[in-house]
This record gives sequence, structure tokens and C-alpha cells, in this order.
Amino acid sequence: MNTGRFTVPAGVTDWAIAAGVTTVLLGTGLSGPHPAGSRELLGAALLAAGGLALAARRRAPLVVLAVTGLAAAGHQAAGFDVLAVSYLVAVYGAVRAGHRTTVLAASAGLLAALPLTALLTQGGSAGEVLAQARGTLEIAWLIAAFAAGEAVRQAERRAEEAERTREETARRRADEERLRIARELHDSLTHQISVIKVQAEVAVHVARKRGEPVPQALLAIQEAGREASRELRVTLQALRDDETSPPHGLDHIPHLVKRFRATGLEATLTVEGRQHAVPDAVGRTAYRIVQESLTNVARHAAATTATVLIDHRPDALAIRVDDDGTATPFPSPTPGLGLLGMHERVTALGGRLRTEPRDTGGFTVEAELPTGGAT
Repeated sequence: MNTGRFTVPAGVTDWAIAAGVTTVLLGTGLSGPHPAGSRELLGAALLAAGGLALAARRRAPLVVLAVTGLAAAGHQAAGFDVLAVSYLVAVYGAVRAGHRTTVLAASAGLLAALPLTALLTQGGSAGEVLAQARGTLEIAWLIAAFAAGEAVRQAERRAEEAERTREETARRRADEERLRIARELHDSLTHQISVIKVQAEVAVHVARKRGEPVPQALLAIQEAGREASRELRVTLQALRDDETSPPHGLDHIPHLVKRFRATGLEATLTVEGRQHAVPDAVGRTAYRIVQESLTNVARHAAATTATVLIDHRPDALAIRVDDDGTATPFPSPTPGLGLLGMHERVTALGGRLRTEPRDTGGFTVEAELPTGGAT
């Protein structure tokens, strides 16, 4: 129930409806013809029970449907000829929750039970019995409650479908734009960089074959071309990634370390603590931290060794990457990459990150990612 500035909790609304229906039932029942004595107390109690049960109609619609139906039959048997408003509201709630078949079966049973109940408990002619049953549960009101619940259910389903469609459309457009950028980058840059790299390598090869000194500028162009090609391949791969393949996590870190060993870096991996499952986001972040750290070591630190430590703690996953390089600060990170990218990933998970030169030389990257006590 939206009041403009704030939203009233559903529980408060349900209790308000339950109290209102209870008041209507008791007021109608006690103000009209009704028995006295113990039957009066029983009938009033059943009227109140049927109304108050509506407070749970969202959490347990079928239970409320059963309670209000029994209460309707009970207060009629006690001699209260009151329209079963609580049952009609329960019908609306159960149909809205999608229990149409159950509601139809329960309502048919109640319509058949009411005349029988009146006949057994109060006697009278068949006409009087049917009239009293109709007074307790009018078919027209029952149909109206059923139709209202179904209409609201369909409207909510269409709203959910529309929201899902909007999300899918936005995701599809983002994928299409990402692929378009990847194609344009490939068409505009890949060919030109490849030409520059090939020409520089040919020039270096020819110079060395002739025994001529290779200009430093030419060597720099050759190295820059190789680096640009590698970076462009990584960028294009990221842009083309449609998330159909499983993301990298903790299980991929050993292979990652092995791959860096193949480049000449003496990288080692140590796993400590009692290993347990961690959230996917934590596993992905741990992998990216190790990947970025080792990449920076290989490219910028002039290091020969690097150690990776994964420590499984009861409520956190700790990662530490050390190297024996020159501890020269890494280049200023681009947003989303390098040290800044690590910090953003760790902060998003509520963790801590420390990156600094080591006292004994080299550089260290330490991260602690909360796991919520996963076991």
C-alpha cells in the first residue's frame, strides 16, 4: 500500500484488513437475529477467528482458506446468518497466489456443506435452509472474489514479465554494444598494430643478419608492438566474453601459477587452512588478484621468484603474493585494471587489501575476503 512518501509493510496492511473484517462480521452478526447463551459465544468466536485468520493470508493462503471456510460453516451452524466475508477475502488471496483449482474445489465443497449443516443443526424447510445457506455464501460474491484475485494475479504476472523483458533487452543491447566495440577495435587497430610489429621485427632481423647495430628506437618499437598486440588480444577477449563459459575461481589458480612458471618466473603456490567452499564472487576475486599480481610481477618488477599463499580461514579467504623484484611502483592504474581494479573488487566484497614494498625487497599484495563462514 503506497502512501506517497513511504510504503506500509504488508504485515501491517494484512492485520488492518483482518481487524476490519472481524469488526464487520461481529457487528453484523451480533446486531442481527442470533442465538443466546453458549451458542452466541461460539458463533462470535468463530466469526472472530475467521476474520483474524486473514492476517496470515499472504504467508499461508490455503491454510487461511480452510480456516475461514470452517469458520463460515461453524458460525452458520451456531445460528449466525452472516455473509462469510472472511472466506471471500481468503478466496481472493488464494487465487491471487495461483491456487485456482484448490479454491474451486474448496468452494464447491463449502457450497454443498452449508445447506447440509443448516439442515442438521437447525432443521426447517428446504427453502429456509437454502435461503440461509445463500445468506452465508452468495455465489455472486464468490465469483466476484475469484475474478478479482485472478485479475490481480494476471496483472502482477504481466508486470513481472515486462520487468524481465526490460532486463533482458538491456542485457542484450549491452552485449551487442560490447561486440560492436570489439569488432571496431579489431578492424581499426589489430591490422595496423600487426603491420607495425611485423615491419619492426623484419627490420631488426635484417639488421642483425647484416651484422649492423640495431637502433634502440627500433627495438623499442618492436617491444611496444608485441606488448600492444598482447594487450589488444586481452581487451578483445574481455569484450567478446558473453559469460557462457564458467568463470575462473580458486580451482583455476594452480593452472594460472603453472602458466606463469612457463614464462621463466619461479612461481610457487601454497594452500593453508581447512579448505571449504567459498562464494563464487570470492573465488573469482581471488583468481583476479593472483592473476593481476603475477602479471605485474612479470611485466614490471624485474623479479625472478614469486610466491602465492592461499589461506582458508573460518570466516575469510586470505591471499598473499610476494616477489623479489625491485619494488618499483607499478604504473598508474587505469580504472578497473591493476591495483585500482584489485581495490574495487575487494571493497565490493567488504574485504581489505594491502599493497606495498617489502622490507626485505620486492613487493607484496595482501587481501582478505570475507566468506560468511561458508563450510
